[in-house]
Amino acid sequence: MSDLERFIHCDTPELPPPLKAGLVHVQFETIHPFLDGNGRLGRLLITVLPWAAGVLQDSTLYLSLFFKTHRDLYHERPQAVRERGAWEEWLEFFLEGVTATSRQAAETARELLALFERDRVRIEGLGRPAASALRVHQRLQQNPILAIPNAARELRLSVPTVTKSIRHLEALDIVHEITGKRQGRRYAYTDCLAILSRGTEPLPR
Repeated sequence: MSDLERFIHCDTPELPPPLKAGLVHVQFETIHPFLDGNGRLGRLLITVLPWAAGVLQDSTLYLSLFFKTHRDLYHERPQAVRERGAWEEWLEFFLEGVTATSRQAAETARELLALFERDRVRIEGLGRPAASALRVHQRLQQNPILAIPNAARELRLSVPTVTKSIRHLEALDIVHEITGKRQGRRYAYTDCLAILSRGTEPLPR
């Protein structure tokens, strides 16, 4: 682990950050230093290393879905590295994942921006209530699940104002209450969540 840590922190201009992330990931999983959580932490390193190198503006490169979809190869390629040093095969597979995930993220971003714009136009049609409703809508873009007291505090609006805005957004079929409770209700920006959740369904056995 100390050798891997030095490699992570050393300056390696000859290695593009995605390649370095691929090398670090498989080596970390091979060392398997913890009793639990190695997979999650190893996948997190894939995201953190390019971000720390300035390649990503945000930590948005998550290969978990690609690995889940190609889980047989995800187990076979690292094992081939351990058994016969097949680094090229692993890196080819890893970079395919980076490419596919990046394209998917770009498409998801385009869909979200289109959704936000469509809903913004609909909200503006409310007339006078639109100003507060638009602020709540902007808050939902940052986090698509909302509790009225928290939103009121974050937006510096009164609870009745946020409540009225939520009612307007419900009438437009933009948000839906998801708890079914009288107290502690939460509201979801359902179309936004549907886009973000696409492809995360369990794979058939």
